Amino acid sequence: MLEADAALDRLDHLMALARRAGATAADALYIGSASQSVGVRKGKLEDASRSESEEVGLRLFHGARSATISTSDLTPRGMAEAVERALAMARAAPEDRFAGLAEAELLARPPFPETDSFDPSAAGAEPGLLHEMALSAEGAACAVPGVTNSEGGSASAGQAVMALATSAGFRGSQRGSSVSVSAVVVAGEGSGMQRDYDWAEARHLQDLEDPRLVGRSAGERTVARLNPIRLPTGRYPVLFDRRVAGSLLGHLVAAMAGPSIARGTSFLKDREGERLFPKGTRIVDDPLRPRGPRSRPFDAEGLPTHKTLLVDDGHLGGWLMDSASARQLGRAPTGHASRGIGGPPGVSASNLHLEAGAPSPEELMADIALGFLVTELIGMGVNGLTGDYSRGAAGFAIRDGAIAEPVSEMTIAGNLLEMYRGLRPANDLLFRHATNSPTVRIDGMTVAGA
Repeated sequence: MLEADAALDRLDHLMALARRAGATAADALYIGSASQSVGVRKGKLEDASRSESEEVGLRLFHGARSATISTSDLTPRGMAEAVERALAMARAAPEDRFAGLAEAELLARPPFPETDSFDPSAAGAEPGLLHEMALSAEGAACAVPGVTNSEGGSASAGQAVMALATSAGFRGSQRGSSVSVSAVVVAGEGSGMQRDYDWAEARHLQDLEDPRLVGRSAGERTVARLNPIRLPTGRYPVLFDRRVAGSLLGHLVAAMAGPSIARGTSFLKDREGERLFPKGTRIVDDPLRPRGPRSRPFDAEGLPTHKTLLVDDGHLGGWLMDSASARQLGRAPTGHASRGIGGPPGVSASNLHLEAGAPSPEELMADIALGFLVTELIGMGVNGLTGDYSRGAAGFAIRDGAIAEPVSEMTIAGNLLEMYRGLRPANDLLFRHATNSPTVRIDGMTVAGA
């Protein structure tokens, strides 16, 4: 894996090759990563692995035509061959008058904001430490009364270097680290067995949740699922546990993405600025959050990033746009471009969260005679064009304002527009992952079971 300066030098060489070959514009992305992981089961080491990789993705333009190619051969010969193949592909591609690099005057300039994304202790975590973390997580999970088997505990750590260069003049890099721990266990016997898990991740080792707490949570979640029932079909209040409530934010981001708006394939396409959520609701995308899992000082086109209110006081904000969708919509890009090695930029959020409300989860369910607390979602039955929502679910019954017996083999259905309008957040927001939400309540969803 190259250091950041070496990666940028390699990309500069690739840009020069592209210009000499006849490209009218180009950009290139380098991603190098190294990681190691340790897995245990029933207190014994089950696997230990280490991986390293580095690749470059080249996007090359020939007038209004473009092509993207990736290669792991970073030798001068390998990169020259990649340029030749990309140029041949671009000449054969259809014209796209909206595609192109971000305008030079919009590009981010150094010094870039500091996101504190790299921790040497996490990046260089020793296998012995990871082994101890995995054992602690699994041991705590198996110590929970009622746990009968283990599918294992695991811990991993690693680092990555990302560098981006464009022929419009942008050069930037970012180095990040990560560390995680998880446990998966089983409770019950025979056909009554249940399985669940928990996991935690962080950029810095000192920020990682105690593996014993992660393991205990996995064990308690698993035992709580024993002997589930099915609720009768009807329309109930539904609470989404904070572990799954973040998925509702993911559907919102997908519908706010500029490419979907430009194609007319989003259920939000005519609703910019509308009050889509209850008054006071705020949904925040913060790419500059210190130590955030997806923090980034610039986007995949080299544009500066900034904190964005996707929803402010219940009102839907503007669209999230890369340069191509911005040109198509006659607007400016918003710094939300994302990109992998093998394709052109798309759009994504970074560190996303729904701000907490005032009531506790217990207060949020206190008036519910019969309801459903969802802790697991299954399948992806969401129609991005209409907002229709239907997913398999499991969790717990709510009876007389309290959590009751476990529930499984259910389906919940509704429409995202109606769901968002009635969404009420609790006060239990935690920042554990890239997308975070408190527990939320939505009334009147269709729940199909027995």
